[in-house]
Amino acid sequence: MRHKHGYRKLSRTSAHRAALLKNLSIALIKSGRIETTLPKAKELSRYFEKLITKASAGDSNAHRAVFALLQDKACTNQLVTEIAPEYADRNGGYTRIIKTRMRRGDAAPMAIIELV
Repeated sequence: MRHKHGYRKLSRTSAHRAALLKNLSIALIKSGRIETTLPKAKELSRYFEKLITKASAGDSNAHRAVFALLQDKACTNQLVTEIAPEYADRNGGYTRIIKTRMRRGDAAPMAIIELV
């Protein structure tokens, strides 16, 4: 049972899950909206909102904290200098999830996740 369990495992090891969330975050920063499966989108939303909260400080420690999770200099700089200041007056809720369709191959529920 998973009562009160903290996160979705997404049928991956912890290292694979961390890499998946990192790569989805980088794609979301670069394009502003991506389509993925619904469970991945929900888990990415939790991960990405914590990233924006860390980046909202805007100082060098924010750069270090975000870079430690993303490992991409260009995306880290874009997140801290461009994206996070837009949400300075907002207390959470930086992403939006829109359910779209059922994937044809395996009938997985798909969703679009985008920045608000």
